[in-house]
Amino acid sequence: MNKVKTKNKQYIYFLKGYMKMELKKLEHRLTVCKVGSVSDIDLDQDFYFIAKTDEEISLVCRTIDTPRNTIEREDGWRGFRIQGVLDFSLIGILSKLSSILADNGIGIFAVSTFNTDYILVKEKTLKKLWMCWQITAIRLSEHTY
Repeated sequence: MNKVKTKNKQYIYFLKGYMKMELKKLEHRLTVCKVGSVSDIDLDQDFYFIAKTDEEISLVCRTIDTPRNTIEREDGWRGFRIQGVLDFSLIGILSKLSSILADNGIGIFAVSTFNTDYILVKEKTLKKLWMCWQITAIRLSEHTY
């Protein structure tokens, strides 16, 4: 059996004992890309994240909805939503989840909404991710691999 590497047993105890967390696997495959203009994005779609700064416009969307005019794009992402509405006073949720994954060589791309957080991982890491979260008592409401 593969073992999950942990540097800090306290956060595993924290997750197991005090922080009952449920994540829902999103059904669709995702793409992270850079676009030249917001007008390139189909805003009628029901799932996307847009970030605009003075340097770039980034988009996370379903792969099938990716605009044709991307400057750069990376396919092969899968997403998980932390279930429930997260109060702004809660501290360290993404840190705890990402630490477990980082300790096991799994990189993430995180995005947040007003209500909750989303964690994106490369599809090729899903089985390892499932093992890590299962051992640390993080519940996935849908896990089909």
